[in-house]
Amino acid sequence: MTLTPEDLRYTEEHEWVRRVGPARVRVGITDYAQSQLGDVVFVQLPEVDKEVAAGDGIAEVESTKSVSDIYAPLAARVVAVNGDLGSEPEALNSDPYDAGWLFELEVADAGGLDETLGELLDAEGYRGVIGG
Repeated sequence: MTLTPEDLRYTEEHEWVRRVGPARVRVGITDYAQSQLGDVVFVQLPEVDKEVAAGDGIAEVESTKSVSDIYAPLAARVVAVNGDLGSEPEALNSDPYDAGWLFELEVADAGGLDETLGELLDAEGYRGVIGG
């Protein structure tokens, strides 16, 4: 069974989003996504300070099966990346919601973040996307 934490928001492209500050979110790929990818062997992360628009392809995850683009779930600036994935990309498989996070984004308008997150899928909505 796929793990889908209730406290996160999700995209149809299989990213999860966790609010970690007034204007900041942490982003990763879902348990479902990592299981579909297979063994992750390389992660290309975005540059810190890069401005992104919602839907921009900003990272890549390479597995033994394929290469998958990771998309920005909202318009923001990249403020942190998980540098540990350079030497431990398998953390995406073993711990996708904690050690396997990809990057953090910060929005310019903290007041609008609640509304933006509300437009993403909740756990139930995401389970509908993946059929589980």
